[in-house]
Amino acid sequence: MVERVAVTPAAAELLRSLRAQHGELMFHQSGGCCDGSSPMCYPAGEFLTGDVDVHLGDLDLGDGGLVPVWMTRAQYEYWKHTHLTIDVVAGRGAGFSLEAPEGVRFLIRSRVLSDDEYA
Repeated sequence: MVERVAVTPAAAELLRSLRAQHGELMFHQSGGCCDGSSPMCYPAGEFLTGDVDVHLGDLDLGDGGLVPVWMTRAQYEYWKHTHLTIDVVAGRGAGFSLEAPEGVRFLIRSRVLSDDEYA
């Protein structure tokens, strides 16, 4: 099975710090509106997922910690041909993601899956 999500070293470092402050974490890829299609980081279980969501995979933080990444099934239909990498950049984003007070924001870098990966 092809991996659909990854994390940059800088984002993994921030996630380890956020996990130390807030406990286990999760991501839900926002579908737009106020969040502008941003990956939103929450304490695990604080954003309820269900049958309308797809578990894309888990981010490996390099210390044994894993952070699950979710997206709505409807949005997944548009993004199913892509690999997503969660990165972090300077500047505040809109929304309720845990990194906002740190003066940084998570963002998605994507690439199209190769034919072999998609098959």
